[in-house]
Amino acid sequence: QVELRESGGRLVQAGGSLRLSCTASARFFSTYTARWFRQAPGKEREFVARINSKGDTTYADSVRGQFTISRENAKNTVYLQMNSLKPEDTAVYYCKLSDLQRDYWGQGTQVTVSS
Repeated sequence: QVELRESGGRLVQAGGSLRLSCTASARFFSTYTARWFRQAPGKEREFVARINSKGDTTYADSVRGQFTISRENAKNTVYLQMNSLKPEDTAVYYCKLSDLQRDYWGQGTQVTVSS
């Protein structure tokens, strides 16, 4: 069983930056693909960014150039660097880890951007 824990979410002013972290209990963490999703109040959960085992990254159009996903395999951690934050970035941010058989989700971390 893989457990994920997100952290780093808080209240920040528009234009500010945050770095979210997601730490996993998984063995062979480096082999997993990691993704960040977010869910704003009253909206469906949406994809934000992805990084695979090779370090290749993919972003949603809405965050490309603003957010950066990275991973530090030695710490079993994936990061989401968020810059130039806007009120519309307010959401609960979730981390997902995937192998060929299963997906694992964290509990989420709240990011609130004030105008």
